[in-house]
Amino acid sequence: MPEDDVNVMPVSARDAAQEPVFAERRSVEQVEEGYELAPRFDADGLIPVVTTDAASGEVLMHGYMNAEALNRTIATGEAHYWSRSRKALWHKGATSGLTQKVVEMRIDDDQDAVWLRVAVAGSGASCHVGYRSCFYRSIPLGGTGPVALSFQESEKTFDPKAVYGDAPNPTQL
Repeated sequence: MPEDDVNVMPVSARDAAQEPVFAERRSVEQVEEGYELAPRFDADGLIPVVTTDAASGEVLMHGYMNAEALNRTIATGEAHYWSRSRKALWHKGATSGLTQKVVEMRIDDDQDAVWLRVAVAGSGASCHVGYRSCFYRSIPLGGTGPVALSFQESEKTFDPKAVYGDAPNPTQL
């Protein structure tokens, strides 16, 4: 998960007044067939997000949002996520310039997963490693023994060291 652009952003009274308010989850019918946004966050207060390129449909990344990130994404039209490794709100592209403008936002049937269709600024990359997509390797099927991944993207769209410098890598071992 790319976590290149962590910006911890306090919610001001003005921002809070402009942010959507989620509906209380009252019934299965309301959640599955109703018109109210009533997201179900997990025990850690997060909801998974799949982000795809609006033009090509290519899967760019998977991330998480907490209530504040979901609110900010709705309010600003740009993707905000919750960084689990840094435990901070992150506005995608705030540092790199690779912001994700939301073209369409959907929620699944039981409102516990979000799908963003985005247009990415700059080089169009969404991965902190420099590739366009975070899903740049495939896993071969049907084999036994150690698995050798296969690269599906042969070139990086940007040099991470040039963009992020000495910033700590978000990948945790």
